[in-house]
Amino acid sequence: MSILNVKNMSHGFGDRAIFEDVSFRLLKGEKIGLIGANGEGKSTFMSIVTGNLMPDDGVVEWSNRVRVGYLDQHANLEKGQTIRDVLRGAFKYLFDIEEDILKISDKMGEASEEELTKLLDEMGTLQDMLDHNGFYVIDTKVEEVAGGLGLRDIGLDKDVMDLSGGQRTKVLLGKLLLENPDILLLDEPTNYLDEQHIEWLKRYLQNYENAFVLISHDIPFLNSVINLIYHVENRKLTRYVGDYENFKRIHEANKKQLESAYERQQQEIAKLEDFVARNKARVATTGMARARQKKLDKMDRIELAAEKPKPEFNFKTSRTSGKVIFEAKDLVIGYDEALTRPLNLLMERGQKIALVGANGLGKTTLLKSLMGLIKPLQGEVTIGDYLELGYFEQEIKEANYKTCIEEVWEEFPGFTQYQIRAALAKCGLTTKHIESKVVVLSGGEQAKVRLCKLINRETNVLILDEPTNHLDVEAKDELKRALKEYKGSILIVCHEPEFYRDVVTDVWNCEDWTTKIV
Repeated sequence: MSILNVKNMSHGFGDRAIFEDVSFRLLKGEKIGLIGANGEGKSTFMSIVTGNLMPDDGVVEWSNRVRVGYLDQHANLEKGQTIRDVLRGAFKYLFDIEEDILKISDKMGEASEEELTKLLDEMGTLQDMLDHNGFYVIDTKVEEVAGGLGLRDIGLDKDVMDLSGGQRTKVLLGKLLLENPDILLLDEPTNYLDEQHIEWLKRYLQNYENAFVLISHDIPFLNSVINLIYHVENRKLTRYVGDYENFKRIHEANKKQLESAYERQQQEIAKLEDFVARNKARVATTGMARARQKKLDKMDRIELAAEKPKPEFNFKTSRTSGKVIFEAKDLVIGYDEALTRPLNLLMERGQKIALVGANGLGKTTLLKSLMGLIKPLQGEVTIGDYLELGYFEQEIKEANYKTCIEEVWEEFPGFTQYQIRAALAKCGLTTKHIESKVVVLSGGEQAKVRLCKLINRETNVLILDEPTNHLDVEAKDELKRALKEYKGSILIVCHEPEFYRDVVTDVWNCEDWTTKIV
């Protein structure tokens, strides 16, 4: 049975077409991975099927009484709510039923015998609904999901406005899972989850009985939970049965087949055009020339999609740093309260270190403390000599209304406009992206703009906080290659072992230092 039908849908922004005559069907129980390069329109597709965006053409039809749960990259929460309030909000319909039961109870005191019978029947029906939907174990369910996503570590009574963007995303994901909708639409849910909580979400989705559509660039995670792939490319949506590896194999084979057919057709076209040019003026052969021209006119010509710019990340290295990058003595980090026990850490030139561990333990806080952006609660940090730091921040909260050109030009005023455009193009951005405002770009495209600023500055130490969030597979592979070749030192926070494992020389687990129970 079809849950969702999309028929002949087209959509674009300005003169840029995102989808052309796309059709899509979601059946009960299907586990779909929606994949494609940054900026191809995956999040736009989600916005269209959820009704947050109207397509320019075509029809989106949901079957009757389907409950849809949508987690997007830019969802918001209301001020004044605690984490617990938001999670319990998943069961609002049950609390409304409880309220109705209380109202019926109030009416019973003044009801006639006939009215009392009706009220008791109504109350019995509502009570059955509460029992059947687990109303009396709501708090247990909330605690279970909060624990699985690491929200208990933050504190369920914490105001949601005091949370980071990543923590707010976790809260919204928790609420969504508790609602247990008929279909889940998940836009990069693992971006702000650490390894432990990604594992928990993987098990949850493996056991999830209903259908879901998942956008993710985390291929091992994607492969472990889906059974279908829909690939967004060149304004089309193509269906593949199986996992990402199967898609990749078939996609490459189809691409080669199309290229071979294109080459053969081009050779035939060249021969026909040559014959027409040589023979159309001669009386004896003009008929044959006309016949070949007709064949040319009727030919269904194969078109190859324009090659998209492939990202190329080559970090510029400055002079060699001193032997010591930094040394921390009895360092305690935190804001209002200590996040770690006293730390004695030493990082030396040439080390490439991954900082790992559950979210909320202070990995980002440690990076900022080591760079001197945050004062430690206790102890001291000594910075080495001749350091040229390059910092990739995990999340930029403010909306950026500059164009990509303005954003990079501000950092490198000595560059010509041609140099700025060339630098952005090398990061895999098209002319349309380069001339757009940063705020309208996808998360992956924004990350590429920030990487552009980083690779064009001479550095000998890179501090990278979750650089793979939002990046598509191709960009992640290229970033990994560039970091392996980088001659300087690296300190990276990352939750993807398959990304950092081949890059780093050392792994520091923050769970060994934390004051929290992990």
